[in-house]
Amino acid sequence: MTPAPYLALVLGVAVLCQLLAYRMRVPSILLLLVVGFGLGQWVAPEDVLGRDLLFAGVNISVGIILFEGSLSLRFRELRGLSTAVLRLCSLTVLLAWVLITAAGIVAGLDWQLALLVGALLVVTGPTVIAPIVRQLRPTRRVSSMLRWEGIVVDPIGAILAVLVFQAVILGQPGGALATAVTTLGWTLLVSTVLTLAFGVLLEVAMRRHLIPDFLEGVAFLAAAVGALVLSNLLQPESGLLTVTMLGIYLANRPGLRLENVREFKENLQVLIVGALFVLLAGRVSPAEVVAVAPTALVFVLLLVLVVRPASVLLGLLGTEASRQERTLLAFMAPRGIVAAAVTSIFALEIEHAAGNAREEAALGGADPQETLALQAQAERLELLVVESADLVPLVFVTIVVTVALYGLGVGRLAERLGLATTTPNGVVFAGAPVWARQAAGVLQELKVPVLLVSSAPGEVAQARMAGLRVERTHILSEYAVEDMELAGIGSLVAVTHDDDTNSTAAREFAHTLGGSQTYQLRRQGDARPRPGRAAASTEATAKRQTASKLTARVAFSPPMSAPELDTATREGMQVRRTTLTDQHTLEDFRAREPEAVLMFLVQGGAATVVTPHATLPQTGATLVALVGRR
Repeated sequence: MTPAPYLALVLGVAVLCQLLAYRMRVPSILLLLVVGFGLGQWVAPEDVLGRDLLFAGVNISVGIILFEGSLSLRFRELRGLSTAVLRLCSLTVLLAWVLITAAGIVAGLDWQLALLVGALLVVTGPTVIAPIVRQLRPTRRVSSMLRWEGIVVDPIGAILAVLVFQAVILGQPGGALATAVTTLGWTLLVSTVLTLAFGVLLEVAMRRHLIPDFLEGVAFLAAAVGALVLSNLLQPESGLLTVTMLGIYLANRPGLRLENVREFKENLQVLIVGALFVLLAGRVSPAEVVAVAPTALVFVLLLVLVVRPASVLLGLLGTEASRQERTLLAFMAPRGIVAAAVTSIFALEIEHAAGNAREEAALGGADPQETLALQAQAERLELLVVESADLVPLVFVTIVVTVALYGLGVGRLAERLGLATTTPNGVVFAGAPVWARQAAGVLQELKVPVLLVSSAPGEVAQARMAGLRVERTHILSEYAVEDMELAGIGSLVAVTHDDDTNSTAAREFAHTLGGSQTYQLRRQGDARPRPGRAAASTEATAKRQTASKLTARVAFSPPMSAPELDTATREGMQVRRTTLTDQHTLEDFRAREPEAVLMFLVQGGAATVVTPHATLPQTGATLVALVGRR
């Protein structure tokens, strides 16, 4: 197969797997790995793309993923968590490295390879953490700790692997400690200098508007790739640290607007992650997996049951993290694409080192003693090449098992700890008028999580007196958009009197909740859509109504504007609930309450916002509606 059809197939399979995983509510990485494994038995990626091109693409792609992830790391997220995050990215990493190394030795690995595997597997990574967090939607504190650990520790793991490789496996002259310190020093120096150089250049270009909006995404992509490659040329394997530091630097510059960059990178990252997992999984054969299975089983059990709990609980001892948060973090460490990619690269580096050692041994040294030393080094590396043949399948099995265990099981644990829910079904109201407070009270009685957001002191006071959860802030404030707690929330209904605020809020929160779960009231002056009938598309209507891309889904049936709902409330209408049964169906309800405004349908503790075109069940649900005074 030629490269073009193969790459088209990989991209198509990657997108399809992620779509199916979303529908099935399982971690997409599981499907990607299984399908990539099967595709690799038909056509190996190295046979089509070549080893050098494949690994060059993998290295650049991993750098892009880390750069995208680091652009979301804000220092303000660390308020009340700075010590915990610092420990997760330092002490916990060192503990995990030591314990993983010990686990590798127990599982039967050579101690040198065990050190390397320990460095490679201290990482978790945004490619596995982000999908699980998106599906689980835990508290802000847990989400921040997981994301900071997943992104920051990735380059740390790569640097540890470089130190182990150069100081222990290659056994460079001068001593392992001196080699490690020198390598670490150069890595930090190169990464810091390039971060400041590229960061300041991009910041100045953005502040002076030298980059047009439509080129911001590709300009930052080119800069990140350039920084990655240049860093690796100056100091091998320092590029991942450079792009991570660059992303964090840019994300925390005051007043620097990166919305276009983040949106472009998010879409690109989803595509890259899918393709990478398919490609790298295709390099592993069934025979390799079977051969390493006994070792991998012991190794993974030690990782899950001993290494992660011990390293997290000891590392976070005495920090701001609560007992529940420490427990959840102790059982949340899936490995991702960085572990797979860097392992593949170092397995190849060991082969190259062995080949170079053979050539040097064949040429001989200046004296017999040096020749013997070269021959001994060549033999040692040859032995490591044989033993490292199991390195890639071992890490592959580790990724599959940890993603399956944590991705499928962490939801139940998080629910029991009160830190997340696997089925977010709550409702957040942007605004808190009388009828919205009534609706929130009814939903709360039905065990549906609710949150009211308002900047009006009177509305906030009334909501608190009614025992409702309320945030006193504007729905478009930086706090509401970036930091407000949305654990358990599944949909938003924007109900303020400002239609433009409602539209903007719905579009903004669609990034978190999904466009299908954000609603607004009917805009004042817009024609009222009728159930079952499409809106007229005349030229006059097109000129009068707001563009569809600037609005969200219209809530309630029939749709009402904010003033109309306020008027109905003043005239005596109230929000009440009605259980739909065989004796009292939806049709019976409509006949009894012809003026009712249908708002929510509650089934199994989940609230669904009723829309003008929704098809509602006749029985078996609880209807929340604005009805006339009884």
